[in-house]
Amino acid sequence: MTAVSEINVTPLIDLAFSLLIIFMITTPLLEQTIPLELPVESQRPQVSRESIEFQVVSIDRSGQVFWGKDPVSLPKLNDLLANLATQPNPPVISLRADRTLRYQQVVEVIDLIKDNKLSRLNLDTQVK
Repeated sequence: MTAVSEINVTPLIDLAFSLLIIFMITTPLLEQTIPLELPVESQRPQVSRESIEFQVVSIDRSGQVFWGKDPVSLPKLNDLLANLATQPNPPVISLRADRTLRYQQVVEVIDLIKDNKLSRLNLDTQVK
């Protein structure tokens, strides 16, 4: 009887491919956001976003404002932003707006963010 001097890696490779397929299928499902047609910007290297907390504010084509996935009015948005401003380390506000909107509607939301002394703002765009 001889000892086996090699490790059979075939089951490990099968496992790795199975996990890869599972992650490829589930990753698009993780980001369930309001469907918008974002403005386009030129492509450039992205800065890594390790452990940065974001609060998403979206404005759809009709001008409806969303806090995450929940529709809110501008006064309610102001209350939510004021509550966020009281936190010791408030998250970055990620503003997503449909590119067909009037510029004034986006500026009104940015004004609410600035009025609440929240200075960390990210404007989401599409890459060409």
